[in-house]
Amino acid sequence: MTLTTMPAVLDLDAQCVLHTYTRAPFVLTHGEGVYLYDSEGRRYLDLAAGIAVNALGYGDPALLAAISQQAARLIHVSNLYLTAPQAELAARLCALSFAGKVFFCNSGAEANEAAIKLARKWVYANHPGAGKTGLVAFENGFHGRTIGALSVTPRPRYQDPFRPLLPDVTIAPFNDLEAAAGIIGPDTCAVIVEPVQGEGGVHVATPEFLQGLRALCDAHDAVLIFDEVQCGMGRTGMLWAHQASGVTPDIMTLAKPLAGGLPIGAALISDRIAAAIEVGDHGSTFGGGPLVASAARVVLERISDPAFLRHVEAMGAALRDGLAALRAPQIVEVRGRGLMIGVELTVPAAEVVSAGYAHGLIMVSAGPNVLRLVPPLILEQVHVDEALEKLDAILRG
Repeated sequence: MTLTTMPAVLDLDAQCVLHTYTRAPFVLTHGEGVYLYDSEGRRYLDLAAGIAVNALGYGDPALLAAISQQAARLIHVSNLYLTAPQAELAARLCALSFAGKVFFCNSGAEANEAAIKLARKWVYANHPGAGKTGLVAFENGFHGRTIGALSVTPRPRYQDPFRPLLPDVTIAPFNDLEAAAGIIGPDTCAVIVEPVQGEGGVHVATPEFLQGLRALCDAHDAVLIFDEVQCGMGRTGMLWAHQASGVTPDIMTLAKPLAGGLPIGAALISDRIAAAIEVGDHGSTFGGGPLVASAARVVLERISDPAFLRHVEAMGAALRDGLAALRAPQIVEVRGRGLMIGVELTVPAAEVVSAGYAHGLIMVSAGPNVLRLVPPLILEQVHVDEALEKLDAILRG
């Protein structure tokens, strides 16, 4: 059955899809470059990229070729068997980071679940019987909606219906090193933090904050986890967002853009932590399968190119500067790094997102009053100009 009209799709969706998201009032059919098209033929400049996923936009020839060629050879065999694409992707991730080993899964939440488990296992192996079980996370953080990841995501609306969650979780203020020092101690197993918060409003961690967390974890032999599910893979104009602070974590989680739109998650693990992990400690049937790994290799090579990263940094600066120059009374602050930008507003962000549809602009929010702009990383100046023109029209209303 192929549905060709928007009413038919909307009707079937209403009947059969569990509604855990508020959906836009149109049906998307295809994309080209940085544009999306709906079933009525309308074109939208995409400043959301599938929530920071479609880093290379839509229809990238090299990515499509890798997917097509691998699909013709082998799609899935499970992790009981070796495949070259997975091994090659892991080797490249290690070469481009601090990691000695990589664990593959299917999403950001799964990557954060893995990180929590791996940290607990390392403590179990190195501090047996010490009661070292505490997890420290931060206000406005977002790490996923599975039970473990949700436990370190301090949102009552998300958490309350699903309690009891993991015990021994403490939430500290973000970018407040003094407060963190009062919480992180001998009982701390792991600290998890986003170098740039996404869902929580696009707040950038200061270098001093991340450096202080590293020192506190070292002092108390705790595991430092950087969640780069959204802010990693070139989004900030550096391959990894934490590079701006000069701090190395013990575990880093990745997902959204890594396979260009195919589902993947990864936990990058230092050799010190990996030494405690044994066969059977964790698993994933689909994680790092040959199809997604082949796609991810293409994405990783493109994004890790220094020229590509310089382009992201330049386009991010142009977009941030242009937003500040709008001088719209609704704009309180423009913040972020690279092409991960938060626009704090005096009006509900949902209203601006909704108005954007009529102007051919796709955006997402990050909390009640922050507009989150995370476009494909292939954005050009002409697209920046178009976005600013449309946003100016929306805000002038």
